[in-house]
Amino acid sequence: MAYHQESESKEPALRQNSESTQLESLLTLDGVEEILGYRFQNRSLLEEAFTDPSVPDKCFSYERLEHVGDSVLNLLFTKEHYLKYPDLPPGALTRLRAANVDTEKLARVAVKHGLQRFLDHKKPLLEEQIREFSQAILDYPLHSNGLVDVPKVLADIVESVVGAVFIDCDFSMDTVWKVFKDLLEPIISRETLKIHPVTELYEVCQKRNLKVKFVDMWREKRAFDVLIDDQLVGRGTYDLKKEIAHNRAAKDALHNIRRILEEE
Repeated sequence: MAYHQESESKEPALRQNSESTQLESLLTLDGVEEILGYRFQNRSLLEEAFTDPSVPDKCFSYERLEHVGDSVLNLLFTKEHYLKYPDLPPGALTRLRAANVDTEKLARVAVKHGLQRFLDHKKPLLEEQIREFSQAILDYPLHSNGLVDVPKVLADIVESVVGAVFIDCDFSMDTVWKVFKDLLEPIISRETLKIHPVTELYEVCQKRNLKVKFVDMWREKRAFDVLIDDQLVGRGTYDLKKEIAHNRAAKDALHNIRRILEEE
């Protein structure tokens, strides 16, 4: 009988602890509202937006809100660029939008405003990955175009917060744009949009009838070589992601081929 009474006394305490933890979590998210300059009507959306799928004791994560935010951002930039650049063809508008909503661009937004500080996660390596990313982008003020390793979760939380605001404000696109336009700065414009190094390398060589070949050595050496007319012109390495090694090889080849062409 005593055991039964002890169990009954613990149940309210457990509920109280759970409610206390939830309240504490919501209170720590006050800082997000300060960054956004927006007060949530439904603050549980904000908690959901900052809960990573790696957290085992939560029955929700940011994934659904991220899905919504991704679509909202694409539509917002489509509208913004359509109105701002009435002379741009669809292909150019697509490239401009893609540059402003890709993983690296949104990850930069998260780091710039410190949104990662509010993320609830259970990923032991994430903090170091974020530090490395924050350091790496110092060499590329606007965008690296595929030359740095980006922790995708940083972009995910920007999209999830966009989705949370969109739902909280009764699906008002205008409200979302007012909240996020300044936070998304610097927005990549027609004037500041850079060509991806792989695309640029092919364009430079095509104009001069030069043959480009990438040699994949990533499995053995974590590297790519670039041959132009069968001559080694560039190399790129990166241990963790094949795509980054490929892009760095293109960047190195671009630098070298331009120097060679200037000397001719």
